[in-house]
Amino acid sequence: MIAASPASYTTIGGEHRHELEIKRSRFITVLRRVETEDEARALVAELRREFHDARHHCSAFVLGPERGVQRSSDDGEPSGTAGIPMLEALIKRETAPGVTDLSDIAAVVVRYFGGILLGAGGLVRAYSDSVSQAVATARLVPRRRMRLFAVPAGHAEAGRLENELRTAGITVLGADYEPHRVLIKVALADQSEVLEAFRAQLAALTSGGAEPEPRGTEWVDLA
Repeated sequence: MIAASPASYTTIGGEHRHELEIKRSRFITVLRRVETEDEARALVAELRREFHDARHHCSAFVLGPERGVQRSSDDGEPSGTAGIPMLEALIKRETAPGVTDLSDIAAVVVRYFGGILLGAGGLVRAYSDSVSQAVATARLVPRRRMRLFAVPAGHAEAGRLENELRTAGITVLGADYEPHRVLIKVALADQSEVLEAFRAQLAALTSGGAEPEPRGTEWVDLA
């Protein structure tokens, strides 16, 4: 049996940085929203240039709604003391009670050695805590697979209808202005009952005069 793809997951908004000092060593964590392995590796390369005098640039990233791509690197730290703890900090992070769905995120921890050895256990805690604290202070962004529709309206009533749709709790993505009409772009949860309720709302708002035009499905940021 093939498992159903998730209808939602959580990522972060843009880039976020956080720093810890542990026994004189500096641990600078950089989180970035990414969608491909190339983007994740580009972050590592950028930080190697920015922090060129640092001893280690350890990394971990998770990609895709199913979190099917998971990679990590110790970058010279003892095996298993950096990359894997960083990766676990990402994949085990709860974004809601009982929910672990963080993805499309790369984490790089830049370490400046402070002269005091931390030991294997100390390194594991340091790299894990660095990423955990960075995620805890980052802006999280829920994403959902949505069905897209275009709602046609005349130029005179488009502004009113768009406002009424927003007031009704519909996710409005914007509007395309054409010579003879306006297409208001909306996104709905990919569920039949949601679509039925939307059609009823739209009929009430337009006296049955507007029929939504399907525009496929897409992952949409909800915050």
